[in-house]
Amino acid sequence: MDVTPLIREGQQIIQSYTAGAFRISGISYEHAVLTSPTQTIAWEDASNFQSLNIDHFQSLIENSDQIDVLLVGTGDQMAFMDIALKNELSTKGLPVDVMDTGAACRTYNVLMAEGRRVVAALLPTNK
Repeated sequence: MDVTPLIREGQQIIQSYTAGAFRISGISYEHAVLTSPTQTIAWEDASNFQSLNIDHFQSLIENSDQIDVLLVGTGDQMAFMDIALKNELSTKGLPVDVMDTGAACRTYNVLMAEGRRVVAALLPTNK
């Protein structure tokens, strides 16, 4: 029995992640990325989780009416987002769920396959 989720043509699926890199819909990225069902782009200036601030999310805030959930992949290990930053993102229309990058990749693929308007902001792992 085939249990592969049906993915519409052209949608961005996360195929793998390794130390410092992602493979998304056949393309390798060696930096942090923002990925949605329709596109994957470099997540400019996002080098580590602790340094994230509201400016890192500006392009997503501008499109928050098109996003159901924002998954933030923190790298190798789960970390807690600064509560003030999380609250500010929520106030600006971005419901945030924070988890380690591996969990964020898997969760993104499931939600995307379900047709949810999901965005994953992914920091690379070191492993």
